[in-house]
Amino acid sequence: MAGYVIAQMTITDPDAFADYPGMAGPTVAAFGGRYVVRGGAIHKREGDWEPNRLVIIEFDSVEQAQAWYDSQIYEDAKALRIRSTISSLMIAEGA
Repeated sequence: MAGYVIAQMTITDPDAFADYPGMAGPTVAAFGGRYVVRGGAIHKREGDWEPNRLVIIEFDSVEQAQAWYDSQIYEDAKALRIRSTISSLMIAEGA
């Protein structure tokens, strides 16, 4: 069953964050992940949720998503994201 990383972010340091996509992308690929949504336009239809930036990454399994998140190769990119954004991130089981 697929695993999805779902993150919402508000970028607080755009200069620092500019390096994040180039750092994170190769780590996602190394774990077999693929971006489904990567910061494009958001068209709200219902509810109170208003993310500034939304990212959804699909992995083959929840275990693979968790392995990516906890990996050493993602460690520097993760630290940069945490420093340069206010973000929430979850891993969800999908179809």
